Amino acid sequence: MPPSGVERKPQARKSSQAALTLAALGIVYGDIGTSPLYAVKETFAPEHGFALSVENILGGLSAIFWALMIVVTLKYVVLVMRADNRGEGGTMALIALASAAVRERPELRLFIVTLGLFGASLFYGEAVLTPAISVVSAVEGLAVGAKALQPWVLPAAVGVIVALFWFQKRGTAAVGALFGPVCVLWFFSLGAVGIWNIALNPVVLEALDPRHALSFVTGHGFASFVVLGAVLLAFTGAEALYADMGHFGRWPIRIAWFGLVLPGLVLNYFGQGAVLIANPKAIENPFYLAYPGWALYPMVALATAATVIASQATITGAYSLTRQAIQLGFLPRMNVVQTSARQYGQIYIPTINWALLVLVLAAVLGFGNSSNLASAYGVAVTGTMTVTTVLTFFVIRFGWGYPLALCIVATAFFLVIDVTFFSSALLKFMHGGWFPLILGLGMFTLMMTWRRGREILFDRLRAASVPLEAFLKSLFLEPPHRIPGTAIFLTAAPEAVPHALLHNLNHNKVLHEQVVFLTVEIRDVPWVPFEERVKIQRLGHGCWRVHVRFGFMNRPDVSRALEVCESLGLELDPMQTSFFLSREKIVPVRTNGKGMATWREHLFAAMARNAGNVTDYFNIPTNRVIELGTRVEI
Repeated sequence: MPPSGVERKPQARKSSQAALTLAALGIVYGDIGTSPLYAVKETFAPEHGFALSVENILGGLSAIFWALMIVVTLKYVVLVMRADNRGEGGTMALIALASAAVRERPELRLFIVTLGLFGASLFYGEAVLTPAISVVSAVEGLAVGAKALQPWVLPAAVGVIVALFWFQKRGTAAVGALFGPVCVLWFFSLGAVGIWNIALNPVVLEALDPRHALSFVTGHGFASFVVLGAVLLAFTGAEALYADMGHFGRWPIRIAWFGLVLPGLVLNYFGQGAVLIANPKAIENPFYLAYPGWALYPMVALATAATVIASQATITGAYSLTRQAIQLGFLPRMNVVQTSARQYGQIYIPTINWALLVLVLAAVLGFGNSSNLASAYGVAVTGTMTVTTVLTFFVIRFGWGYPLALCIVATAFFLVIDVTFFSSALLKFMHGGWFPLILGLGMFTLMMTWRRGREILFDRLRAASVPLEAFLKSLFLEPPHRIPGTAIFLTAAPEAVPHALLHNLNHNKVLHEQVVFLTVEIRDVPWVPFEERVKIQRLGHGCWRVHVRFGFMNRPDVSRALEVCESLGLELDPMQTSFFLSREKIVPVRTNGKGMATWREHLFAAMARNAGNVTDYFNIPTNRVIELGTRVEI
């Protein structure tokens, strides 16, 4: 935290544009930057039934080039990145932004939240497949140089993946400093080998003509539609441009894209096409065979480093998405470990880390090679992109007030492209596309169950609650014995009497000389400024109501927020303060159609039992906490 006591946004750090651009190369572009390892190979895979003729190769390259220009450059870099929620991007930020735009239309808001959660859930499937396909495709270069090394590809990939997840608990600060320079070297090597191969076969430059792409995706009947499921591999990771906007700002991300990433990718794709025109047998692995023999193993090492960076960015994204979902009430509390004293965004969530490791290893061992993994990869990516397009419509129409006709035309243009790619990816459902969908549906079920369960729980608590001000008025007609010190009662309903207070009065028959009713609210904005975070209200008889607000990107630090109370007239001595918490025991019961299905009620109860400790989550001193249990039927 800054010495001034004002919590700063990541983009407010005093970093130069060049430093932010370099950092963005390592974090933002790791995923899309490693797509050349497998995108061309899968686009021209023999099972698609395309002859490796010059015409077809030009068509495939043109399709990749124009996909990058339309989906990544136009949609994300130019347009979607304008839809920032106070500087933050990503699915959760977009859900909050779109929901706020239709605040007066509850039916639309429910649709937006549901659709947005489904898109966020699909990201977890992508978070599993990105490390799997990236690392495996990089290590497969070993077998290009020596066939005898083929049996060691999977063990080597497993070793790299286990090491990657094992070191997560140590934080990424030290390794992160190397991400940018390694990615600069990576993109320069992509572009250099591309230029070298293009010079040997410059006919590939004709692929810049969009007519080749149009012919390729329409001239082969159903096979053209099928191959789009491989073309989309060239822009996996595009969602990261939007998701990481809050860390770097839109301009460093745009500068990195136009200045290095896009040229490096296009040159490499065209270079691989030139290799295939000269030697169709290179389809076995056109990426590595584009390099001279002496450069093969150095490139395997560099590619492995690049794929670790790509995987790291995705894992970090899963941590960030999970924390945002927790703070917005879509997932139960989990143990979030801060791995850096300076960078709030550097966190580690053990539950997510080890779950991802198990699933990534299952994907690697189950699918066996990068080609099989590629069949599963596209569904999650294009599903998330489709959701982003739909949510953006509500932002530009209801939030920004753009003309309806313009909003419909723009959304329809990108939606047709997204749905086409998504439908093509679904054709590989039985060949692995089911894997990310099952993961996504599982996370979606957990999120919706937790959200709905909390709504039912709060309804039950409110129904049994007593109005606070009326209760205090009657209580002080014959006041109980007052004891020294301050009692802080955490409550989600500021207008109701906390159950912990009722239990304390019933069993202990005393009331502290100073009583604070504390409500913590996580708002649907990324940041709440420190000076606007705490509101207090005097209730009389030594009682106070305190309302603490955080954004979903803020760290919910109650102890630090309460330090502000003294300047607002409420003095709190930490050594004389006790926190009283209610711990609800959820009891599923049959409700004759009300509430949730029985299995969802049991799932919600299990999630509640295993939720993280509220004292750790809100940074409340554990030696000052008293918990009182409440039984709640849902």
